[in-house]
Amino acid sequence: MSIERIESGPRMSQVVVHGNTVYLAGVVAGKAAGGSVTEQTKDILSIIDGHLAKAGTDKSKLLSATIYITDMRTFAEMNAVWDAWVSPGNTPARATVEARLAAPQYTVEIMVIAAK
Repeated sequence: MSIERIESGPRMSQVVVHGNTVYLAGVVAGKAAGGSVTEQTKDILSIIDGHLAKAGTDKSKLLSATIYITDMRTFAEMNAVWDAWVSPGNTPARATVEARLAAPQYTVEIMVIAAK
């Protein structure tokens, strides 16, 4: 079975497709880096939509999600954005973890796996 790598660099690929499974690297905010949890989460989910589209799938086919937030007190704020975005009836298995992220301007990072 072939492996397709999308937006590959020397350290990692943003998307890896193996068979009918699509793996996304952890996604942090681009334009909204340093912004509120709401702004960062919206930005991240938009980026995820784009990555999934490049791989030939969409959020209705999510299998799992891992969400990292730097402060669990922002859990409800992040969830408000997530709940408005996620495909009704197609919610993935999910975990949310409080963790320090790679740089202080990031307060949310989301990693997903989807079917094609």
